[in-house]
Amino acid sequence: MADDRNMETAFRRHNFKKLKIWQMAMDLAKMIFEKTEVFPENEKYGLISQMNRCVISIPSNISEGSSRTNKSFSHFLDISLGSSFELQTQVLLANMEGYISEQQTKDLESKIEELQKATMTFQNTLN
Repeated sequence: MADDRNMETAFRRHNFKKLKIWQMAMDLAKMIFEKTEVFPENEKYGLISQMNRCVISIPSNISEGSSRTNKSFSHFLDISLGSSFELQTQVLLANMEGYISEQQTKDLESKIEELQKATMTFQNTLN
């Protein structure tokens, strides 16, 4: 009986649309898309592309992992977290280049860090 419950828990699937971390990631994506829209044209294949790919990766890995076992889901959350740290660096680079203001940088970093903490907290419930 205990083994059945462990198997049930290990193979439980999550509805990604209801996960707070997925919703937060989608909100962050919207913010990044809006910010990069006004970057210089010469960044189209550089920083704009990199930032957009990173921010797309975050909710995408959450949703993909949600269909897997908890152990596998945790791995996808690690990938999502990695993308969020990469994005944070790119936000700092965008600020350094003058594409976004100090306040925009602080706001984005705050959102990213909030998502990182929430993701790690959620990830701990899977183990």
